Amino acid sequence: MMSVLISIIMAIIIGFIGDALVRSDMPGGVIGSMIAGFVGAWIGNLLLGSWGPTIGGFAIFPAIIGAALFVFLVGLVFRGIGRNRAA
Repeated sequence: MMSVLISIIMAIIIGFIGDALVRSDMPGGVIGSMIAGFVGAWIGNLLLGSWGPTIGGFAIFPAIIGAALFVFLVGLVFRGIGRNRAA
């Protein structure tokens, strides 16, 4: 139970850091940041491997880079959707 809680907290922190690096607005608040953290950790591990310190099952540096990439891509999609609605 404690490891799940640590994983969720780390996902939220990683998502917030990724959002801050990109300076985008991740939709969904804390839940959106948690999703960005989990997806970012998966993307970062897939692209960069598992290196650096690991906390709660997350390799910190690849997870942050992956979360920033995910937040950037989500921001592009939402900006594109917003443009289509305005037209």
